[in-house]
Amino acid sequence: MAVSLAKGQKVDLTKTNPGLTKIRVGLGWDTNKYDGQADFDLDAEVFLLAGNEKVRSDADFIFYNQPTSVDGAVVHQGDNRTGEGDGDDESINIQLGGVDSAIEKIRFTVTIDDAETRNQNFGQVSNAFIRIVNADSEEELIRYDLGEDFSIETAIVVGELYRHNGEWKFTAIGSGYQGGLAALGKDFGVNIG
Repeated sequence: MAVSLAKGQKVDLTKTNPGLTKIRVGLGWDTNKYDGQADFDLDAEVFLLAGNEKVRSDADFIFYNQPTSVDGAVVHQGDNRTGEGDGDDESINIQLGGVDSAIEKIRFTVTIDDAETRNQNFGQVSNAFIRIVNADSEEELIRYDLGEDFSIETAIVVGELYRHNGEWKFTAIGSGYQGGLAALGKDFGVNIG
């Protein structure tokens, strides 16, 4: 049975699941159809952060157009442009043992594409979640439902995996950002034009 987290909670991932080597991180959301006329396009991104909370280079920014990390351990499974249907809208596969030892945190974010032009924000998004699944058994291990406490934000840091004493842990973050992907990139050291 999955561990259900609240904002700010931390949980051991590998210590409580011995033998876990491959995970799938699924992110999902629904958009409120009555808000505005334009279609929503939400995107999941991954920032691979070194000890200084920054990427080592732009190659440590993983998204639909740069889907695989340099070490091959983190692979984005592709862009979902509509968010239609149940379950994960976008997902990332991670081979935990293959992640470069210089990477201390793997941070998961969701942004709204072209949010300013379309006048969209996360106040118009509901049922957002992140979950971690054992990729071998398909067992859901961790789930964090974000709730509805966003209004003007156009990007969200959903959660992060981090290393601690040789084990991987997960933190439910749920922090909103204004300024979308450009603001996230600036904070994490990625050049987003």
